[in-house]
Amino acid sequence: MSTQFRYDSNELGIVAVKVRADSIDRINRCLQLQRIAADAGFPCARPVTDADQLGPGLVVSAETWRPGGTMHAGGGRPFAARSAELLANLTGILETQSPTGLGPPPPWMHWNPPTGRLWPPNPAIDAMDQDLVPDRVHATARAVSERLARAELPLVVGHGDWESQNLRWNDDHPWAVHDWDSLVALPEAAIVGAASGAFASTTIPTLAPIEWSEEFIGSFQLARGRSFTEEEREVAWAASLWPALHNARGESLFHSPPVTLDALTRQGRERLHRAGVR
Repeated sequence: MSTQFRYDSNELGIVAVKVRADSIDRINRCLQLQRIAADAGFPCARPVTDADQLGPGLVVSAETWRPGGTMHAGGGRPFAARSAELLANLTGILETQSPTGLGPPPPWMHWNPPTGRLWPPNPAIDAMDQDLVPDRVHATARAVSERLARAELPLVVGHGDWESQNLRWNDDHPWAVHDWDSLVALPEAAIVGAASGAFASTTIPTLAPIEWSEEFIGSFQLARGRSFTEEEREVAWAASLWPALHNARGESLFHSPPVTLDALTRQGRERLHRAGVR
């Protein structure tokens, strides 16, 4: 999560200055990849500086100012197709780039932390009363984590927070993709799967209906010009659950409305079945 400021620079014009708590090396790698995407014509701001240390644990950088566009609300199958095609376009641009240097994924994509624990470490969250989280959330998360741990697929670079709130459109045409600090190194099918579950989320995270996720995964394959293997299909459906599980845990711990939790209750069994979890 970054804090963004508009700055009128005599040298660079109007830029967006971004400050976040992160590693300077990891952010510089994200900026390199974002610059490659922008130079290839992908709709996003272009970094105009490298990352620099602002203070202890704080990293700053600047990119072109790219306001405007509209966030799509309401989801739907046509939007699932458009969103998936845009992700496929980005995947094609970055497919030759090394996935090294991005570090561990953010917690909503981190289903196999090296600690061996179920959830990635977060001292503030871990100190809360975990008994508030329904057993079915832990059980489903464990099943998803174990399924994804068995995957033997190459890592690629992809966007790890592919939600509607991070995309802007002019009518049906993409205008801007934001949140490039959330680039990840994961299997392509896992990136697509996670996006298929989360793509419709706006200010309140949710889990898209299964039919929308199905449209997303199918449209991505069509845009990429290849069909997923059975292994990739199962990985995609398993990964479609993890961001929702992360959010459902948060809803329970913070006493928030159970938007994602209720969606998991309705869809969890079918998504696990499609992931090959019996």
